[in-house]
Parts: sequence; structure tokens; C-alpha cells
Amino acid sequence: MDLGIAGKTALVTGSHRGTGEIIANTLAAEGVEVIWHGLKEEDITGKGPSVWGDIATTAGCTQLVEQLEAMNAHVHILVNNYGTASAGRWGKSSEADWLDMYQKNVLSVARLCEAVIPGMKQEGWGRIVNLGTIGSHQPNSIMPHYYAAKGALATLGVSLTKELSGSGITVNTVSPGYIRTPELEAGFRLKAEKKGWGDDWAEIERKIVETEFPNACERLATREEVAELVAFLCSERAGFINGQNIRVDGGAVRYV
Repeated sequence: MDLGIAGKTALVTGSHRGTGEIIANTLAAEGVEVIWHGLKEEDITGKGPSVWGDIATTAGCTQLVEQLEAMNAHVHILVNNYGTASAGRWGKSSEADWLDMYQKNVLSVARLCEAVIPGMKQEGWGRIVNLGTIGSHQPNSIMPHYYAAKGALATLGVSLTKELSGSGITVNTVSPGYIRTPELEAGFRLKAEKKGWGDDWAEIERKIVETEFPNACERLATREEVAELVAFLCSERAGFINGQNIRVDGGAVRYV
């Protein structure tokens, strides 16, 4: 299927590693000119057209935008992949912890949207995809500051969709459940060792599904599955999908 986005320019935040890197590679395979992003300059060495800056801060976002302007880059597609969680519990997370999660998962997105939307409006076309979590649908008691921030990100997307009505710009959120990343796998292998689950990944994954992430597909998502959905939402083909929060969770969240 031709996604119709060859020749477009995409900024993918946090694309120096992890799921963001897979998303960037997937878009590049569709003929998109990807601008890579890392928090530090050394993160993006050898990545091609790239920018850097700690977008959890106003200064870092300003720095990134200035680099885009110096490149004379017009961003048609913005994938707000960057975001992070931190450990925390009610009664133990400080006000600084809550503000940190909001900066990293909400304001980083808001700042970059404000920066690139004027150019998208001039073109009469644009795609914004924000990476969320199924925790915005079904939060846990742990990490309340993180889930609250991701919930705010989801509502940000809906609000922005309404603001951009008739502009040719769509805004969607992609909310994965557990994704098999090297970090997640390493963490669960340690847990498996402690619980006596063995070292066979298929058996460990079965235990994860059984004890922590029950879902109808009975496995974890791959990073590629998330990236392919993001790429589709960035495409011409997805022009009538707008203001959505789409779960990639194998059926874990079970409500209509």
C-alpha cells in the first residue's frame, strides 16, 4: 500500500533509540525525509538530518526549533514519541516528581506542536501523532504522576484536533500496552530469575501475560507493530482518522 507520504518531512522526537528509532526507520522506508532527534548532541551522531535538545525544558525546545530553522526544514509530520515514566506512588511522589512528568510527557509535546503547526497550516496539510499509553484508559495505582500526565496528553490531542478543524492537519494518539523492548525484556528476565520462570523468553512472555498483562493476543507488542500504526496515521490514507486515542494492546483494555 502506497501511504502517499514520500517526500514529506517528519520530525520524530526521541528517535535516537528505542521505539522512536523504529518509527523513524519505518517512515524513512516510505520515502519520508526523517529529522532525527536526541536529547544530547552525541545521541544523534551518524543519524542523518538531525536536531537535539532536552525538550522537557523551554530552552531545549527553543534550541531544537532554532536548529530546524537553520536547516530551513518544513515539518509536515510530527511524531511526539519522546516521553518517559518514573517510579512513584501516592504519598511518596513529590511535587517535583509530578511536575517532571508533566514537563516530559505534556509540555514537550505542546511546545513542539505550537512550533510546527503554523507551517502545516500554510501547506494545508499535516500529521501529528502523539505516543501515549493504555494507562490513559486504565491507570494503575502506582506511578500516578506518570498516568496523570499521559491522560493529559490524550486530552491535549482531542483539544488540538478541534482547534485545527478544517486545516488539513490531523492529530491522533497511539497508546501501546507492553512493548517488547530490550529494557522491558531485561527487566522481566531479572524477575523471571527471581520467580523461577526459567530463561526461555516464550515462557517468560506467557507468565507476563498471565500475571501482569492479560490480553486476547496472549503476547506483547513488537516495536514494529507500533511503528507501522504510527506510519499509517501519518499517511494520506488516514486523512479521516482524527482526534483518536488508538490502543495497541492486544485487547487488554476490554470496553467498547
